[in-house]
Amino acid sequence: MATETDRIGTAPQGQVLLAIARASIAHALGQPAPATDEQGAWLQQPGACFVTLTQQGELRGCIGSLQAHRPLLADVKANAAAAALHDPRFAPLNLPELTDTDIEVSLLSALEPLHFASEADALAQLRPNVDGVVFEYQGYRSTFLPQVWEQLPSAREFMAHLKRKAGLSADFWAADVRLQRYTVAKFKEGDAP
Repeated sequence: MATETDRIGTAPQGQVLLAIARASIAHALGQPAPATDEQGAWLQQPGACFVTLTQQGELRGCIGSLQAHRPLLADVKANAAAAALHDPRFAPLNLPELTDTDIEVSLLSALEPLHFASEADALAQLRPNVDGVVFEYQGYRSTFLPQVWEQLPSAREFMAHLKRKAGLSADFWAADVRLQRYTVAKFKEGDAP
């Protein structure tokens, strides 16, 4: 029988992931990485995460993996460094900024395809504040983490912005649009464990 500590996504594990992410960014910026607790078989299990950086509540970088393709430890390290240095929407983070940067790690569940007959049917199936959504149409693709519902609380508005993020018009729809959803366990610096 699995115990609470065997399940990936517990609060103590979240604190470990946040420390690993911060150490990875420090290392990528040329600083000696502080020691982190990288023990535990759970870190070697395949995992997918997004690492989000904010400064004074404003987005400063966000990079992640939609599907588990490497050990969770490697995914957190790579996505943390990429969010700091390679998010094309922002200039690379510099070392003085690191102390003013808050880190959030979101562990993703497996993707679940949605089956729908129309856009209205798809919108009715979305669970605000629960679902992250992947939108795909031919070569266009985008995703929003469940946290985006905080800024876009209606399913119609959420979907319109998701389509725009993919490079399509807000009112675009086609019969062969594909949608997948996922949930996250999120951990943010400063949140109580």
